[in-house]
Amino acid sequence: MNVQTDAKANGSGALEGAVVAVAGAGGPAGRATLLRLAEAGATVVGSDADAARLAEAVDAARYAHGGATVTGDTVDLLDLEATRAWADRTEKEFGRIDGMVHLVGGWRGSATFADTDLADWDLLEKLLIRTVQHTSLAFQAPLLRSDRGRYLLISAAGASKPTAGNAAYAASKAAAEAWTLALADDFRKAGGEDGPRTAAAILVIKALVHDAMRAERPNAKFAGFTDVKELAEAIAGVWDRPAPEVNGQRLWLTPKP
Repeated sequence: MNVQTDAKANGSGALEGAVVAVAGAGGPAGRATLLRLAEAGATVVGSDADAARLAEAVDAARYAHGGATVTGDTVDLLDLEATRAWADRTEKEFGRIDGMVHLVGGWRGSATFADTDLADWDLLEKLLIRTVQHTSLAFQAPLLRSDRGRYLLISAAGASKPTAGNAAYAASKAAAEAWTLALADDFRKAGGEDGPRTAAAILVIKALVHDAMRAERPNAKFAGFTDVKELAEAIAGVWDRPAPEVNGQRLWLTPKP
């Protein structure tokens, strides 16, 4: 991904005046993303199942970027109607929606394939697939109404090369990717001969790392991991690229397996 210029970082780029929703905004990646989008001049609307964690993330972004509009909404993304209501509220309040960044995550694994616990699948199917289904269905129409709409899924390299102990996780991520690519095809068809104005893309990482993890394990190398700040930079950078260039693409932030 291209690093943004200083002008864009100060809010004169493609995100200036945009309205971007961030699902899973309370975690480390969410916090970094709220900060980066606010820095770029966007109005940012975060959601998280954990109200206290979300409030901390929203307050941090507001404090770091005085004057930025950053709000939080506790939403049950496992409830389609609640997710649709969030999208409707956001568009009604701010007049538009130019992005949905899907950061809802979770991981479960096992020592071997035979040790796989299907209860892990039950959990991951909800966290990693159902939430993608609901946010994509809820935000599809508002994003199509935008002149720069982006739906961004964060996925893992393991979806392309599953390992024995990660069957449930890799399969969940692969399903979420397929769903997002179907959304991308919808955007492609909606664009007709002129090409899509709205894009759905997948940012692929190996795993994420943040400062607290480094503090806990000072001797760990975290080889191939993507820092949450780097991820946030890549997310913001998608708006700098034309929709036809990124729609339906896997944008790799780690070497392909």
